[in-house]
Amino acid sequence: MLSKRLPNYRIILASGSPRRQRFFKELDIDFEIKVKPINEVYPPNLKESEITDYLSKLKASAFKNISENEIVITSDTIVWFEGKAVEKPKNKKEAFEMIRSFSGAMHQVFTSVTFTGKKNQKTVSDTTKVWFNKLTDEEINFYIDTYMPFDKAGAYGIQEWLGLIGVYKIEGSFFNVMGLPTHKVYQSLLELVKDQ
Repeated sequence: MLSKRLPNYRIILASGSPRRQRFFKELDIDFEIKVKPINEVYPPNLKESEITDYLSKLKASAFKNISENEIVITSDTIVWFEGKAVEKPKNKKEAFEMIRSFSGAMHQVFTSVTFTGKKNQKTVSDTTKVWFNKLTDEEINFYIDTYMPFDKAGAYGIQEWLGLIGVYKIEGSFFNVMGLPTHKVYQSLLELVKDQ
């Protein structure tokens, strides 16, 4: 449906995430992938969605000379727990500590998506609360060794084994936890067409 509504637009997804790329295909969006490396550093006073808003806009700033019919879509996701951002783990030890800290507790997942055109820019964000069961060290180690979740904020994928056995409740979008609030991307692109 979206590919028919956006025939005159060139949609550029600036993400190397296979999950986000899959979502765009499933949303019926014709798109191409262009990833430009940036140093993902944000001011230390930012919190929650302020961080993801800042980083998704920072990723967009790497794109210069956007054409009239182009829309660059950038995104960022963090896990927020006990007053601080939990990002991607650097190694197994960090992954273990992250997941163990979530055991028996609630954390939040924030994602921001920025739509950048030649003349304007819009950012939307979404929040999901996630509750974990108590997890054993054996379960955590099994998950890390099997799924190697080092490319994921918070060191886990809700769609994977750990989500199946560990998550007992969520409040908000499931897909946001996977890295993209798909309902907000869809609505934002529909609104863009209406505005033209």
